[in-house]
Amino acid sequence: MAERTNGKSIRLYLTLILLLFSLAPAVQAETYTPGQPINQDFDSFAKSFLVNHCVDCHGEFDPEGGLSLEDLGEVDEINASTWTSVWAQVALNEMPPPDMTQPEVIERLQFSDWVVNELSRVLRDKGGFHAHRDPNKGNFVDHELLFGPLPDGIKLQPTSSPARIWRVTPEEHITRLNELINTEPEFDPKKPGLRTRGDAVPTNHGGELKLYFGTDRIIYWQGGTVAYATSVKSVPAVLSSARDHGLENYPDFYTVNSAEATQIMGMAGDIIRYMMDGPLSIAHPYQITDDPKSIADKMKGDLRGLPTSLVYSTKVVRPLTPVYDLMNKEGVTDERVRAAVDFLFEALTFRPPSETESDAYVEIVNQSIDKLGKKDGAVLGLSSIFLDRDALFRPELAAYGKPDAHGRVMLQDWELGLAVNHALRYIQPDEALRDAIVGGRMRSRADVEREVRRMLADDSIRKPRILQFFRDYFDYDQGGYICKDTKALADTGADSRGVNHYRAMFDATASTDRLIEMILQEDKDVLKQLLTTDKVVAAERDNIYFGRQRSKEERTESIAAERKAAAEAAKQAAAELEAWKQANPGKKPPAKKPTRRTYVHHGVEQADLSGPTIYARVGRRSFGRGSMEPERTLATAPEGQRLGILTHPAWLVSHSDAMDNHAIRRGRWIQERLLGGGIPDVPITVDAMLPDEPKSTLRERMRVTREDYCWTCHKKMDPLGLPFEMYNHAGLYRELELEKPVDTTGEIIDSGDPSLDGEVGNAIELIERIAESERAEQVFVRHAFRFWMGRNETLNDAPVLQAAHRAYKQSGGSMNELLVSLLTSDAFLYRTRSDAALADTH
Repeated sequence: MAERTNGKSIRLYLTLILLLFSLAPAVQAETYTPGQPINQDFDSFAKSFLVNHCVDCHGEFDPEGGLSLEDLGEVDEINASTWTSVWAQVALNEMPPPDMTQPEVIERLQFSDWVVNELSRVLRDKGGFHAHRDPNKGNFVDHELLFGPLPDGIKLQPTSSPARIWRVTPEEHITRLNELINTEPEFDPKKPGLRTRGDAVPTNHGGELKLYFGTDRIIYWQGGTVAYATSVKSVPAVLSSARDHGLENYPDFYTVNSAEATQIMGMAGDIIRYMMDGPLSIAHPYQITDDPKSIADKMKGDLRGLPTSLVYSTKVVRPLTPVYDLMNKEGVTDERVRAAVDFLFEALTFRPPSETESDAYVEIVNQSIDKLGKKDGAVLGLSSIFLDRDALFRPELAAYGKPDAHGRVMLQDWELGLAVNHALRYIQPDEALRDAIVGGRMRSRADVEREVRRMLADDSIRKPRILQFFRDYFDYDQGGYICKDTKALADTGADSRGVNHYRAMFDATASTDRLIEMILQEDKDVLKQLLTTDKVVAAERDNIYFGRQRSKEERTESIAAERKAAAEAAKQAAAELEAWKQANPGKKPPAKKPTRRTYVHHGVEQADLSGPTIYARVGRRSFGRGSMEPERTLATAPEGQRLGILTHPAWLVSHSDAMDNHAIRRGRWIQERLLGGGIPDVPITVDAMLPDEPKSTLRERMRVTREDYCWTCHKKMDPLGLPFEMYNHAGLYRELELEKPVDTTGEIIDSGDPSLDGEVGNAIELIERIAESERAEQVFVRHAFRFWMGRNETLNDAPVLQAAHRAYKQSGGSMNELLVSLLTSDAFLYRTRSDAALADTH
């Protein structure tokens, strides 16, 4: 005890010395502009903060959490992980604890900025420090400071985004390649749910994102689904995604490595050959006929799974382009080569080439033709365009323009036009936007608002980027990729046979896409509607997944009832057969027709999901007869059991694991995406595992997270996720867990909005409370900002966020008005150039 008292006295003495003699203490700064360099060293700045606010709990003796900051020292690569933890706790207002004296707001902000700057400097040549740029860390910026009044002394500067280049996403890349070889249907206002030109290329029913060749011309194949899938020419998405949950569209997440570049060149050759020759590039001439019977002699034998098992119609449905003209006219002329080059360049980069770019690629193609001959040379030469920087990246370098007083340059012309196009679409700018760019009418905020409003109002202009935001935000599209233990899945009541469950989950993703599109079409109270709608877009198996899991007794009764019915049916059949024999003595009874046994789901009381037929946006046949069907039912969810997307199986299964629910992950989603809270990373010293106790409920197993060291973070997640225990890990509603009444209670703790805090009885009560919250709207706006700006918000973005929220609120919850506000903001329009960014232009 004497040693501890003595240690506290020393710390008190050091505190007084530092306060008296520090040359430039943070609290004395006249003004503070967020993000400005903190030109202080450890001894004169950071050490005083640690002594004043941290070492009482994290001192030399018995430190909280086993973390001592007594001898932390200046930031270096060895202690970087400790400093990262300190930054997270300070930025989230977790350190010092609420019952301790708190630093002034400016002091806390300056310290956080100082730590980030030091970590970035120290780790620059060691892989860099990127944690503060991760979208999951976006909530580390104080919500009240973004949407409330700022304390005296904080001076914001006009915002902008950094000059940068964005690598296209896998969905964007494969959609623009699909435009080269497949003709998609035009928009049908009578069937708005059907896939239309401009929609993203959907995954097949196995969840694979592939580009298929000529499927719109296949009229016959030998074999079944698997044989068809093996026979059809396809190439997978080459570019990778850095994440599988949350917001993905941040420019600094992605590169193109050498392996991907090699694959793109191979894919390019296949695409160009198909543009030239159609199915003749992948099939024999005899396979192209409108009468499969006429080539029966050539289709003999077992051809299943081979390209020769397919028959293509003679109708040309692919786009015929200057690339086709180059190959199908006699000779080679500079005019046709240039036409092919210019067409392909704009198709891949979305802008016309400059004269220098056009000349360079024409020369490459001509040299290749001279060396390899017309066809092989044209294929090789044109393939190089697929690796052009602007075919894989979209530049926002603002290299041309005069900086304003704050060093910002507004995007203009093609950079601005393509930024607007990219905000909504995956294909080239439509004629109106292209004309505006070429005509010098994409240089102002008013120009952007004009084009954004025009495109948002036109349903025929597909806007898959908006839907992708909601996929990233809600994370409802992961269910089909979560491998389930077969027995654990069967115990839920879901269909565990073969791949039926995974097929149902990919169907569910398409169904949820359609539901979101319908709510966006109404464009009123969009977030609230998504959280509280009672509508369900249902596929065939959803009667099971929206059903109720039966108890053990109910399952036993169902099995007994099926057996009794089968016995009675057999008895009746026997009686009918005996009667027939008596009526037809000496005759042989007719052969019994085989009957297909209906699979009975004894484990579930199926929901009644009836209603009008609508359509979901799935691909054309690309995987044989096993392809997803577009037909859906617009139904009403069982009352009292479901409310909004968070209670749909697509979301519930996406936030589960192989064996059980994932209450922690679900709670973290609620905390981060709806309440705006932040969760520090799990320390590497923590074994984040629940005990393996098959006879204990998930809530009982999660008792380990109640330990003092864990509960600081878990109190933000567990009480928010456990109300969803009213559903099992296949998304079925349940009243029992391990044959015991399921506990669905939870609590909102320290949300930042006192009106939200308190206990809840179940997930529906939790959702209803949050859906009425203005804070949830503001957090939703923060995530929309991150998605469309491609970066985390800073305090300097507070005016942009507040304006966007006002636009959303005053318009009655319109997503369109929110987008107009964001896409006409300074954060979207202006770039701050750096030497490195400008170097990329030369």
